[in-house]
Amino acid sequence: MFFRSNFWKKNQIIKLEITDLSYDALGVAHTEDGITVFVNNALPGEVVEAQILKVKKNLAFARVQNILVKSPERIEVKKNQWVQTGLASLAHLSYDAQLKFKQQQVENLLQKAHLTDVTVKETLPSPQITGYRNKAEVPVRQINGKLEIGFFRKHSHDMVPLENFFTTDAKIDQILVATRDILRKNHVSAYNEKSHLGAIKYLMVRVGHYTGEIMVVLVSTVKNFPQLPQVISEIEQLPNVKSVVLNYNPQKTNVILGRKDILLAGNPYITDQIGEQKFMISPQSFFQINSEQTTRLYDLAVRQADLQADDVVIDAYSGIGTIGLSVAQHVKKVIGVEVVKSAVEDSENNAALNQIDNADFALGKAEEMMPKWQEQGLSTDVVFVDPPRKGLTPEFIEATVKTGPKKVVYISCNPATLVRDLQQFQELGYKFDTIAPVDMFPMTPHVETVVLMSRVDK
Repeated sequence: MFFRSNFWKKNQIIKLEITDLSYDALGVAHTEDGITVFVNNALPGEVVEAQILKVKKNLAFARVQNILVKSPERIEVKKNQWVQTGLASLAHLSYDAQLKFKQQQVENLLQKAHLTDVTVKETLPSPQITGYRNKAEVPVRQINGKLEIGFFRKHSHDMVPLENFFTTDAKIDQILVATRDILRKNHVSAYNEKSHLGAIKYLMVRVGHYTGEIMVVLVSTVKNFPQLPQVISEIEQLPNVKSVVLNYNPQKTNVILGRKDILLAGNPYITDQIGEQKFMISPQSFFQINSEQTTRLYDLAVRQADLQADDVVIDAYSGIGTIGLSVAQHVKKVIGVEVVKSAVEDSENNAALNQIDNADFALGKAEEMMPKWQEQGLSTDVVFVDPPRKGLTPEFIEATVKTGPKKVVYISCNPATLVRDLQQFQELGYKFDTIAPVDMFPMTPHVETVVLMSRVDK
């Protein structure tokens, strides 16, 4: 029997038929009276008994209690916490089905935008589907009187203690657990969100996938605490740890890192590679999470751009120069632009590290700098852009079009903002016919995409 939603109460167990998967990997069911129910850990084709967690006017949220009819695509998960916390929301779905789901996400968004003449390629699979993350940022909290590391349940601040984070490099998990034990042994206090007391808020660990070098960052509400010298001494003795940093973040905020980094031991950076290029990575650096797939992503972007030896390229949102320096060997000149001063300095250092002399990096907003360069006589052939999840601003798109590149290569980590931005580029005279999804984040619903846009010459 399928219950009518107007009689539902919190914690009630109901029977639901799952017909779809939402963009954030929740099973979707629809009731006879028009209510949409989002169900954690449920897959299309399944019939489940689910516990109601929250009921709103036209929608409800629930979690699976019992699976009556199981999807053939379901995979048994060793730890349900991986799915419950969102660390691996799709761990219960076969990998082939995950790739298809990501392709369909993009197709659905294009259909809603009436961009029906655009082809979405099959999602490029990742060489690694677990243990691929080269960085972890995990909360530190006091649970039952003991300092714990773990991850928050979806849509909550309830932390689930964990030692195996599934999608992170095994070396990172080992360092996280060892650092947790060092903090426990030295009686360092964990952060309490309600009282805003306690020293350590988060641990961040980065590993060089190809070098094995490890950075440990203690995100702290204070710049110093009595046990810090002993903690530093023990952490720097852990295998392959080349950098120990304290990040000072006293703010009541969901933002993990504060602005100030204090080097405690070793180097202020670790090194890693993308293809043939080496990169110095500091605590605040943006560096793609999936090292092996990043090389394939950038190779795809370069192939789509069909770069020529005399091309002049702008790398907008250049970060520490990963895209620009990967492109430099194929073109005459690369100019990167970035609003973060330390990232510009990192880009220049990385250019020197790789002995690349045809790449320059500027501090500023791309939408302000590009028109100035055009007025000074710079002729741009290709613009590469890899923005954060919020996508591009209308001002940036207008400035790019005004600059007049023959091609724009858009690498996106959010297909919703990608499709929005593509529409504006189309209105301003750029065409595109293909989107290539790339799986940078296996076991999660996130999907990266690459699109080549070409200027329509009148």
